[in-house]
Amino acid sequence: MAKILIGFMGSGKSTIARLLDENFVDMDSLITQKIGMPIADFFATKGEEAFRAIEAQTLAELADSDQVIATGGGVVTSPANREILATNPETIYLKADFDTLYDRIAKDETNVRPLFVNNSKEDFQAIFDGRQRFYEDAANIVIDVTNKTPEEIVEEIG
Repeated sequence: MAKILIGFMGSGKSTIARLLDENFVDMDSLITQKIGMPIADFFATKGEEAFRAIEAQTLAELADSDQVIATGGGVVTSPANREILATNPETIYLKADFDTLYDRIAKDETNVRPLFVNNSKEDFQAIFDGRQRFYEDAANIVIDVTNKTPEEIVEEIG
């Protein structure tokens, strides 16, 4: 079964996935290749529902593999995706508090995240708060990543 990393943006999904397996699958990159355009452009032209359908299909295909998978932060917003994640024995939620994640995202000059730059801090926190239950419901393993190095997190995953 796949090791599937979930969590809010800034939680370290890609960093941890890369340390677990340098040939990890970044779901957002794979979807970008499938749709032939940036995800933000797809959202703008086709809508979130069409994106979530492609995301669910991609997740279902990958869940049956033995790969390490870094998902997008919004993967849990779809009930179909939460079901796939919950039935996978190694769905790992990289959990951190809002202030830690907000600080990480604000300092990250490499990854510009539209949800971050297009929302006030209060609206961004509402998105974060709204997803917490979904992450908890979908995960089989929860790791608090606050104040831990990537190496400590990988060691905890085992």
